[in-house]
Amino acid sequence: MAILVAGGTGSRMGAAVPKQFLLLRGVPVLLHTLRRFAEPALQITDIVVVLPAEQLDVWQALCAAYGPVPPHRTVAGGATRWASVRAGLAALPQAAGLVAVHDGVRPLASAALIERTYAGAATHAAAAAAVLPKDSVRTLAQHGSAPLNRSRLRLMQTPQTFEIDLLRRAYAGPELSTFTDDATVVDDLCRVALVEGEYRNIKITTPEDLLLAEAIFSMSGFGKMSE
Repeated sequence: MAILVAGGTGSRMGAAVPKQFLLLRGVPVLLHTLRRFAEPALQITDIVVVLPAEQLDVWQALCAAYGPVPPHRTVAGGATRWASVRAGLAALPQAAGLVAVHDGVRPLASAALIERTYAGAATHAAAAAAVLPKDSVRTLAQHGSAPLNRSRLRLMQTPQTFEIDLLRRAYAGPELSTFTDDATVVDDLCRVALVEGEYRNIKITTPEDLLLAEAIFSMSGFGKMSE
């Protein structure tokens, strides 16, 4: 099972349409992401796409225009990402298994990365993709800044994959301001294992991100994976 969360408005992109609907190699970004999770080798049987209520009709029109579209169901999200994931969970079957939560605007996650998070969750109940920072990192303090040991830091990505019963229990509680991703929602219930992410698994947020995604898709053989 998988939940693809796409609640962007496009404000940071400076575009007239939400970033998940922008075209990447002639196809909406979100459709690339959906096709990635629907690859037959992954055997993901239930995919829920969560969108703002006012964008559901737009998505249906895009699906009709840019098909074929893998089987999925659409759900109206909430005011926050937390509320949207909760809505996606409610739309999934009441059955045991694993569920991945993924940003709809991360269309470049490879099948191998997705598989790693499912395998990690099968072993540890909770697993999330993460990468080592490439740059030096400092922490700010009242009287200046101090360096941090970047070898002990990780940049979180999605997919973040969990036993679905665990994720349901985590989302049964109240929303807290400290929640930044699904791993932080689950932290009090279960230690989240980190699996190796991918630097190319970027989140498309700014115009520069879209240009970078176009370049990555142009790499030999990569773009063909979802076309």
